[in-house]
Amino acid sequence: MTQQLFSLAGKKALVTGASRGIGQVIAVAFAEAGADVAVTARGVVGLGETAKRIKDFGREAAEIQADLTTQEAAAGVVAEAIDRLGRLDIVVNNAGGSNFVVPFLDMRLSGWEKVLRLNLDATMWICQAAGVHMTARGIGSIINVASAAGLAAAPFLAPYGAAKAAVVSLTKTLASEWGRTGVRVNALCPGWTATELNRGLWDTPDGGQATIANVPMGRWARPEEMAGPAVFLASEASSFMTGQVLAIDGGQTSTA
Repeated sequence: MTQQLFSLAGKKALVTGASRGIGQVIAVAFAEAGADVAVTARGVVGLGETAKRIKDFGREAAEIQADLTTQEAAAGVVAEAIDRLGRLDIVVNNAGGSNFVVPFLDMRLSGWEKVLRLNLDATMWICQAAGVHMTARGIGSIINVASAAGLAAAPFLAPYGAAKAAVVSLTKTLASEWGRTGVRVNALCPGWTATELNRGLWDTPDGGQATIANVPMGRWARPEEMAGPAVFLASEASSFMTGQVLAIDGGQTSTA
């Protein structure tokens, strides 16, 4: 019975930012759990690798190359995913990140706007488009990938932290608005995770120890460690859970 609770057999999922890192791990984990998965990202090469790994589990993979920094593109991704898979039961908003670190007083407005568009606006647009479909069907699980940076101070990452904090707030609001429709909305908040995006921070002689000095477990997370929590939030194992923030951060925010 426990195994069945975590099964995603017959489910249809959409994962954004799925060409590498956490998004790729989640998409492949969903396939292993039995779901067909639509994957989207800007990078076509990585997207193809994710699709191949999904198909290796005998599941359908729908590749959708897109840049989610416009509302039209985000709505188009949701529409195409529904068209190709037939419906959506699960949506993971994982697209995001920040490619710069800067003191707040030195930050340019263009940088602030770019980070919020990718990390907050894209999530909002996907939620809005998918929400119409899911609330009409009366079922669904939306997982918004926020960050430990949105739960505590994020020095030199002000726009990223602010965007992820807003994603947490949006998650709670949508969970409240949609609770009676049968659609659940939760947030997954990774801490410092050793992905290609931040290789410059962890692939150092000391293993990036300075960055994770405030992590009680004393190490970086592996991307694969986000798979189990994501499957949990997508499955019946979390059927009475909505509006919650699941921090996978080695205890980082417990000391904040």
